[in-house]
Amino acid sequence: MSDVAVVKESAPDGGRPVDIRSGSLQVRLAENAADIDAVQALRYRVFYNEMGAQPTPEMARQRRDFDEFDAHCDHLIAIDHALGDGPEAVIGTYRYIRRPAAKKLGRFYSEAEYDVSNIIAFAGEILELGRSCVDMRARNHTTLQMMWRGNAAYVFHHKIDLMFGCASLPGIDPDKLAAPLSYLHQHRLAEPALRPRALPGRYVEMDRLEPGSYDPIAAEAELPPLVKGYLRLGGFVGDGAVIDHQFNTTDVSIVVKCAAVSEKYYRSYVRRAQNAGVTWNPIDGKQ
Repeated sequence: MSDVAVVKESAPDGGRPVDIRSGSLQVRLAENAADIDAVQALRYRVFYNEMGAQPTPEMARQRRDFDEFDAHCDHLIAIDHALGDGPEAVIGTYRYIRRPAAKKLGRFYSEAEYDVSNIIAFAGEILELGRSCVDMRARNHTTLQMMWRGNAAYVFHHKIDLMFGCASLPGIDPDKLAAPLSYLHQHRLAEPALRPRALPGRYVEMDRLEPGSYDPIAAEAELPPLVKGYLRLGGFVGDGAVIDHQFNTTDVSIVVKCAAVSEKYYRSYVRRAQNAGVTWNPIDGKQ
């Protein structure tokens, strides 16, 4: 496993910033090297074994997905305690990159594919989401809802105003993805002030089909569940797709204003924070 440095934080009430439980499921932040190792093992199973991504020789030897960002990020983990208390119980993950982590590394992860200078210049708190995956045994509504409740708790704890990141469509032939890419460009393009743009050397045109030449409803249905989830939260996409040959995907840039996220995700955290004397609310932006 690559070296990691995990810093534990406290929530306003002195507990974990993220700790959600429902039945045998728990969502919290990774707290030690063993947690990170389990996350990297899960990512390897999903991205490389299942989806056919191409690992580096060292990744293949360790059977772990890792990079230089892991040591500086927070990692959300979903745990199914019915599967045990070891690494086999980690069934889902998200990786969070905030400004301090990006500053240490000199960039956000997305900057390898997109010009996100508009987002970096945004006055509020920003959060890059990435490296999300769920074990094939746990790909269901309950797991995904728990992970989004975890995302919301993290957003609330850090007073995040804007989320962004890359999301993937399977395959590297944009012509086979012409309908969903055209739908995203024509119906879900982010406002210019917050719109990422694919880097010139990697830019792939998304606006591939004329409006009216395809069924928008069918095109939206073709999108992966994660992308559709971002859209349901009020998300938008940047200009241009990017082919990721290592991961065998076509990437799009996603932008989500946290004020657009459904208020149901925040109710319990609003009550908890208010009891601790915290008045900030991500829905209305009050301080």
